[in-house]
Amino acid sequence: MTETRALVLIPARMAATRLPGKPLLDIAGLPMIVHVLRRAEAAGIGRVAVATDTKEIAAVVTAHGGEAVMTRADHPSGSDRIYEALCKLDPRREADIVVNLQGDFPTIRTDNISDVLGPLSDPAVDIATLAAEIHTEEESLNPNVVKAVGSPLGPRRLRALYFTRATAPWGDGPRYHHIGLYAYRRAALERFVALPPSALEQQEKLEQLRALEAGMRIDISIVDAVPRGVDTPADLETVRQILAKA
Repeated sequence: MTETRALVLIPARMAATRLPGKPLLDIAGLPMIVHVLRRAEAAGIGRVAVATDTKEIAAVVTAHGGEAVMTRADHPSGSDRIYEALCKLDPRREADIVVNLQGDFPTIRTDNISDVLGPLSDPAVDIATLAAEIHTEEESLNPNVVKAVGSPLGPRRLRALYFTRATAPWGDGPRYHHIGLYAYRRAALERFVALPPSALEQQEKLEQLRALEAGMRIDISIVDAVPRGVDTPADLETVRQILAKA
């Protein structure tokens, strides 16, 4: 992937109910959004920008040398936010791959950010994402852990068949923890945001099911570990300890 073709967008907003003001919380001396920004820049796959509806977030990003783009406050999802950001940042349509990196993954490995591009080497793939193998029963049973169910295409690649909060698939064999990092072909993102929410998406509360129900192809790169997301005060303390040692 050449640098001019990929655009990495990090959606960030202040309105998290469980952890208000989350993007600006201090972790090892830097706001969380800056940690994510630094890792995206270090991945070296293309231009990086934070898409936000909050001036305070944009100001912090630019103060740390990053690029920010203001988006509307009423977007129903991160995908809609990054699509608006894409249209603003790239009106000449130079980027043909758009990476959606969540702003609450301050521990994500830089190589995993680039790993998400792998499946797009196949022109039949519309969207690429990541998953890691589950090794504990607690993770298998936890409805907050989204499971990726897919057909193996190789030792570290799946073609996605379904995503679910249930324990799936049944029986012996590997299960995979889905990681919410996506790489879209530009045309796939344009198509996705134009689709209405689908039935299974609304039932499972999983946006990616809209793409599968519309017949779009999602392939998955298998990586070694799940980055620690920050959704609760306990998550924040864990991440602070991890990054204080880094």
